[in-house]
Amino acid sequence: MIRKASVGDAPELTWFKSSYSSGNDGNSCVELATTTRTIHVRDSKNADGPRLAFSPVTWSAFVPYAAEG
Repeated sequence: MIRKASVGDAPELTWFKSSYSSGNDGNSCVELATTTRTIHVRDSKNADGPRLAFSPVTWSAFVPYAAEG
């Protein structure tokens, strides 16, 4: 996992809301952007804030556990 991807590292990312993002207030949103080598994750309410970046292998290992939550 990469702790924080700087905004300058990937300026042309296409972000989309996770289909698992929901909440009673409609504001619980996680957005993802993918490249061939990295999965970027951010909070949609703070698009200019910190981001996480995972390798595809790490993301694939994480997703089954996140879906159980």
